Amino acid sequence: MPSSPGTETFPAATPAASLVFTTVLSHGPLTRLEAARRAGLSPAAVTKAVRPLIASGYLVEDAGAEARPALGRPANPVRVDGGRALFVGVKLTGDEIIGVLTDLCCRTLVDRRVPLADRAPGAVLAATADLVRELLTEADGYGVRVAGLGIAVSGDVDRAEGVVRYSPFLEWREVPLAELATAATGLPVTVDNDVRALTVAEQWFGAGVGLSDFAVVTVGAGIGCGLVVHGRVVAGAYGVAGEIGHVTVDPDGPPCHCGNRGCVEAVAADAAILARIRETGGTEVADTAEAVERARRGDAGAREAYARAGNAIGRGIATVANLLGPSRVIISGEGLAAYDLFAEHVREAFTAAAFGSAARCDVRTRPLPFEEWARGAAATAIQSFITPPH
Repeated sequence: MPSSPGTETFPAATPAASLVFTTVLSHGPLTRLEAARRAGLSPAAVTKAVRPLIASGYLVEDAGAEARPALGRPANPVRVDGGRALFVGVKLTGDEIIGVLTDLCCRTLVDRRVPLADRAPGAVLAATADLVRELLTEADGYGVRVAGLGIAVSGDVDRAEGVVRYSPFLEWREVPLAELATAATGLPVTVDNDVRALTVAEQWFGAGVGLSDFAVVTVGAGIGCGLVVHGRVVAGAYGVAGEIGHVTVDPDGPPCHCGNRGCVEAVAADAAILARIRETGGTEVADTAEAVERARRGDAGAREAYARAGNAIGRGIATVANLLGPSRVIISGEGLAAYDLFAEHVREAFTAAAFGSAARCDVRTRPLPFEEWARGAAATAIQSFITPPH
């Protein structure tokens, strides 16, 4: 396989060094004093952390920048050298694999999509390894090693163990994906829930930069939620924190694949909307595109299904706001293609159900294609690479 990963380790042996690097990665270029202020560390601690990172080429000092007095310490800004290492990110869906090659700053250099004809773990692994091989060949042209692979999968994913506990769209249970993918590609592999991976990318490089508390809610084939609390992406004790798709909004509602009734996902996911249109209209609807077209033409049943979905999503978001008080909720996912049909209902339900000041939460939309979800997977690989082992 091209572009052997090598054995180099990141020279951030302490949590402080990892924090400084992450701070510069998200906010840089920064002077050492600015990095200290943002990271909540002493200038001396930052100077100590920066030294090996500059020596190894992961940070570079912009010596040509206008220097500012800084109590005897260098005042030139430091920034991450994005070309110092490369990463591969892969997003798995039920029918497609999306892959990206990124630099250390998670800037996408190459992207690829391949169809997925067979959802069995062995078939998906083989197709993923082929795609990774192709991206590693592309990486050879940059003359830089690939330091890690991130894989994002929907469902219950145990990142610490690298195991997909349950993925409804792939119909997987207890698949040790990190171990299998490492054996197939030769790369260090990080496996995470796809929405959490997207949340990492938003925290470091997107609409969550600089926010200590925010959430990412995704709508489409499923309903997902990634949470950042006090600056950390939260997985919970069992890796399922943020599952607002399985918050009950209607105890007498339709059955959900999780075994309960009236979950947000059972009302607002794409399949649930199609089922509702068929149920109320008595006619077949082929796919989401047809459902959207009907609703925009004024079909009462289709419009009711989207209104109902918006109400469920708004109530789910209000639950997050009431429990955690995020400053922002970012709504994304492929379901945003129909957002004009349910945006008003999301807002009304959120406002009605949010308690007190929780209603001040900034709810905004951010359309992101699946390449951005794959980039989120690459962000988790970068995160694993720069975080010292516990």
